[in-house]
Amino acid sequence: MKKYSIEKSEAEWKEQLSDEQFRVLRQKGTEAPHTGKYNLHFDENGDYRCAACDSKLFEANSKFESGCGWPSFDEAIEGTVEYIKDCTFGMERTEILCANCGSHLGHVFDDGPTQTGQRYCVNSASIEFKK
Repeated sequence: MKKYSIEKSEAEWKEQLSDEQFRVLRQKGTEAPHTGKYNLHFDENGDYRCAACDSKLFEANSKFESGCGWPSFDEAIEGTVEYIKDCTFGMERTEILCANCGSHLGHVFDDGPTQTGQRYCVNSASIEFKK
């Protein structure tokens, strides 16, 4: 099992996070599409951080409207995201985790409309916006 810079027991995470954040970040859940507070949030001044450990993950200017129902980014800040092969639900995808604490963020796909070709599909419950 990989060691992260920030490690806590599941009981400690459960105490720190809301029920929804715990379900998404620690139990690899997914929020319903078009329900997250950051789905249609666009502010170019700031960044998006891990809701569990406050690690900076995405610059605000990398966010775009994908129409998929979850916040979408075309790139992560280098070194902040861990990539894991995910073959659940009969699909092959790439799961993204916070490289600092191992919390589940969402998945990344190779269908983005920008020059990076990437679409980081992230649960609102897994991030916080900071100016």
